[in-house]
Amino acid sequence: MAAEDGARSPTRMLAEGHLRIATGGRAPADGGIAVRHIPHHHTAKKDGGKIEQDNLGDANPLPSQELGKLVNGTKKVPATLDDYRKLVVPVIEEYFSTGDVELSVSELRSLGSDQFHNYFVKKLISMAMDHHDKEKEMASILLSALYADLLDSSRMSEGFMMLLESTEDLSVDIPDAIDVLAVFVARAIVDEILPPVFLTRARALLPESSKGIEVLQVAEKSYLSAPHHAELVERKWGGSTHFTVEEAKKRIQDILREYIESGDTDEAFRCIRELGLPFFHHEVVKRALILGMENLSSQPLILKLLKESTTGCLISSNQVSKGFSRVADSVDDLSLDVPSAKTLFDKLLSTAISEGWLDASFCKSAAPGEDMWNASNEKVKHFKEESGHIIQEYFLSDDVPELIRSLQELSAPEYNAIFLKKLITLAMDRKNREKEMASVLLSSLSLELFSTGDIMKGFIMLLQSAEDTALDIVDAPSELALFLARAVIDEVLLPLNLDDISSKLRPNSSGSQTVQMASSLLAARHSGERILRCWGGGTGWAVEDAKDKISKLLEEYNTGGDLKEACQCIRDLGMPFFNHEVVKKALVMAMEKQNEASILALLQECAAEGLITINQMTNGFARVKEGLDDLTLDIPNAQEKFRGYVELATERGWLLSSFASLP
Repeated sequence: MAAEDGARSPTRMLAEGHLRIATGGRAPADGGIAVRHIPHHHTAKKDGGKIEQDNLGDANPLPSQELGKLVNGTKKVPATLDDYRKLVVPVIEEYFSTGDVELSVSELRSLGSDQFHNYFVKKLISMAMDHHDKEKEMASILLSALYADLLDSSRMSEGFMMLLESTEDLSVDIPDAIDVLAVFVARAIVDEILPPVFLTRARALLPESSKGIEVLQVAEKSYLSAPHHAELVERKWGGSTHFTVEEAKKRIQDILREYIESGDTDEAFRCIRELGLPFFHHEVVKRALILGMENLSSQPLILKLLKESTTGCLISSNQVSKGFSRVADSVDDLSLDVPSAKTLFDKLLSTAISEGWLDASFCKSAAPGEDMWNASNEKVKHFKEESGHIIQEYFLSDDVPELIRSLQELSAPEYNAIFLKKLITLAMDRKNREKEMASVLLSSLSLELFSTGDIMKGFIMLLQSAEDTALDIVDAPSELALFLARAVIDEVLLPLNLDDISSKLRPNSSGSQTVQMASSLLAARHSGERILRCWGGGTGWAVEDAKDKISKLLEEYNTGGDLKEACQCIRDLGMPFFNHEVVKKALVMAMEKQNEASILALLQECAAEGLITINQMTNGFARVKEGLDDLTLDIPNAQEKFRGYVELATERGWLLSSFASLP
């Protein structure tokens, strides 16, 4: 039965192969299983020609040759999680005591047991949460050092998922556990060891009322959406143990740029040594390679630096391989800025291997990657073609639910940003009707499928290619500014997101100027109603006028009006993109009045006629859900009533069944 429960756990669902965490504290069956050469924790000594173990309680000592194998680095993998736990806790305690990242990485590597590394993530953070800010900062730095070396993306995500699942337990001993864990999640995303989409995936797997959901909400709203959020999160714990990851990246970038200008290899080596971050040298390799791809004239100097730093043992072969692997993983994204990135990388790779400073085995391990690149390129090409067909069909049918189903069938959430770029690019080259439809669809997708990160990335891609787009669409910058401003008005993006988008663009570029134009539109007086009508979708009323008309028609219907007449009045408003306001006001009125059946019958009729789309219905329900706490002050049973409305709407097909699981 326990195995079945583990198979259904959210962590298991988050990543295949997740190990079910045992809850028992049973000691290892084999006392010798935990023997390993760890300074200050377990020692082995020879007494009268016999080997005996301290503090292990093993009556049957290991043969001397077996102990010799262990001391010399041959790993005896812990057979159970209990064995692993007993070994890993002292490693963490010693790290908090010494701050020696390299020693901790080495000790964790000698443990083996990759299948338990998700537990290490959980244990490291949970122990740090019960310490001071210094240890919290140290934990974040160690996770960054381990990422892509001993901890892959799936293990990292599983470890954080386990923490979210146990937030209730952590809160018993750590009163501010929710906020502290939220900072850890935000820090992991800022340090690029967790993908932003983790928030969306984790939210879908956790119970709606759990404290884990609260952690995700705090991480997203209080830390990741704040102005200059990266700096805020990096400095949260003082960053006193060393450079923050962001600072280290900036220093490395400065060192490389100064080296390109001066050509002084010895000075560059001195600066790299002074960083004191040998575990982070893969970042030096990665940024050097990217710099060489972006600036072809710098390639000879870059290759010289990497070759001499490797042969001189400044950068280890392992760090070089990891740096090349990271560039290989991101070559598709690089191709957006450097179209020939794949060819340039292949050339650098070939040179490194032929000159002997990159192991030839990298090529063998990269061979599947070659197929993966080709397969990835083919998949992107196929996705773009299918997306084009789906969008064209949507422009003809105006059927949002059908488009969402078609997009889900493509099963490629990693390409959501590409879909957004395709949608807006196609809409910009058509009439105002399609532009309005694109904005309405974007609002739906933000509720159903797309994370804020997906939408921001899509707009960044659009803005980075704004100059090229302007060659085909003359007024592309102003059109893009309207799309950006409309996304903010529709609450698809926050105003603060515009600052984050702008920070990813070149200063004074066409894309950067477009973001400034969008900000100016939003700052103008009565910007809301003007931007809502930017594609001609409105009737000329101000938003407040429209709200007033909606309230009056609902009141009139509620006092004995005709169902068909009420539907016609909604139709006559001519604001289908604003029908979520009809839904919201109708639901609130149903809660307040005695004759709620009549109000719900109106919504039923609107849904049946297609007068109010499922997207607008969902938006309306979502807005009521967000304001339930305030409604409860006036309507004590508002929560209970709303749950009943959701069940009814889901049962009758007004809402998608997934609405109940939305945060």
